[in-house]
Amino acid sequence: MKHRRTGTEPVTAHSPLRLRRTLAAGALVVFVAAAVRLALAAHSAGPHDSPSPTVLLILAVVCGVLAVAAVVDLVLITRRLRQAGKSAP
Repeated sequence: MKHRRTGTEPVTAHSPLRLRRTLAAGALVVFVAAAVRLALAAHSAGPHDSPSPTVLLILAVVCGVLAVAAVVDLVLITRRLRQAGKSAP
């Protein structure tokens, strides 16, 4: 579905999907590794350690949520790249 031009954007402007895919893949690796590392640290931390196991677990969950967001972004980017490939002459 083509959108009508509403401004001064170039006619041939394209989103840098390949760069966005690379950044999302890198973010996925970083956030999965951070989530695993923080979860392991939370598991081995004692009740009187600083930061507490609860804080480490919360950070692990936040990293996990960001990893899921990166996966969703990768799925959407892949779909858009496939659609762009089908419509190319």
